This record gives sequence, C-alpha cells and structure tokens, in this order.
Amino acid sequence: MLPSISLLLGAALGTSAHYTFPKVWVNSGTSADWQYVRRADNWQNNGFVDNVNSQQIRCFQSSHSPAQSTLSAAAGTTITYGAAPSVYHPGPMQFYLARVPDGQNINSWTGEGAVWFKIYHEQPTFGSQLTWSSNGKSSFPVKIPSCIKSGSYLLRAEHIGLHVAQSSGAAQFYISCAQLSITGGGSTEPGANYKVPFPGAYKASDPGILININYPVPTSYKNPGPSVFTC
Repeated sequence: MLPSISLLLGAALGTSAHYTFPKVWVNSGTSADWQYVRRADNWQNNGFVDNVNSQQIRCFQSSHSPAQSTLSAAAGTTITYGAAPSVYHPGPMQFYLARVPDGQNINSWTGEGAVWFKIYHEQPTFGSQLTWSSNGKSSFPVKIPSCIKSGSYLLRAEHIGLHVAQSSGAAQFYISCAQLSITGGGSTEPGANYKVPFPGAYKASDPGILININYPVPTSYKNPGPSVFTC
C-alpha cells in the first residue's frame, strides 16, 4: 500500500511542477484558456517537449489545430501571455513571431519554414546560483515590435526548463502559439539572418540547451536561437 501511495504522490507532484501557456490578452483584458492560443498537446497533462527535432517543438502540436479565435492588437502593443498554473522551473522565457504569408489563412497555416524571428529572450542574474525572473510567474508581457508589417501572425511562447539539462535531451520545452492580427504596423520585414524554422532552429548540443546550471554555476548564458529582432 505504501509504495502505491508514494507513486501516486510522486506523479501528482510531477504534474503540478509542469505548466502550459493557454492564454493571451491585451492591456487589462483577459481570455479563456485556448481561446486565442492553439491548444497544445499538453493541455491535459502539463507535459513538455524534450526533442528539439520533433514537430512539437514549433507549437506543441503533433497535428495541426487552429485556435478558436484570433486576437487583434496594434503594433507596438504589449501582449501578455499567461501560464497555468505558473512557471516552476529555472530557465529562459523566449518569444517568437511568424507572419502568415499574404493570401493564406491563419487558421490553416502551420508555420513551416524559416519564418520565425525572436522578439524577446530572458537572461539570468548571475551569482552563487542563476536566478531567472520568469520562475514562479504566471503572466509574461511582451511588446510587439512597432515597425513590423500589419497582418496575421503566430506568437510562439517558449519556456525552457534547465533544472536537469546537464544530460542531452533533458531540457524541458513548454510551448504554445497564439493567433494574432496585428494592425497599424510599419513596413519592416526582419531579415533572413533573424529567421529560423521549427524544428531546425535548435540542436540538442546548443550551449543554452545542454548545460549544467547547478555546478559549477555558469558565469554566462547563451540563449538558443537567433538574435532578438528590434526595430
């Protein structure tokens, strides 16, 4: 009986230590879970992606399914991405955008190819241990660049759990993609040097993915993926 109770308790604790990114909102608004976000495969079990070559590394979907609706926001606006229940592990929060090609429908577009450009990545505070501002938070504001073209976009939220990342394939990726309609934009198209595909942007051996954050404590951290695009 006791071993069974221990196993159940361990499973419950493991699930509660994981999280999803099911909602986005603008300003003081709110939304239902998976209203503007494509429902990720971990919507019931709070699981993670550990294979950077998997199709799930894009939007955490093994088969394509659109969001219920598309959120409208002006370029230059700050959008908040919500976690449920909250980010539990040490590691960086990152955001990418991908513009839906003109003439294509956001509900059927899957985001294939080198179309993703990074608009934010988190750096830790260095000291006796790495401290991440995302750890313990449940809401993450990110500013949409004011200069990008208007149109339909996917906003990809990604948090990388690095607590056991000293082994190859052990980093944990928590991901989802929101559907946006960006208005009032400029004329800037990020260059090819900013754009990457998912899968294809990361390798399991990248120094920001295969890393021991516990000992010896790093004195620098290189985020995986391209440089952050700014206007």
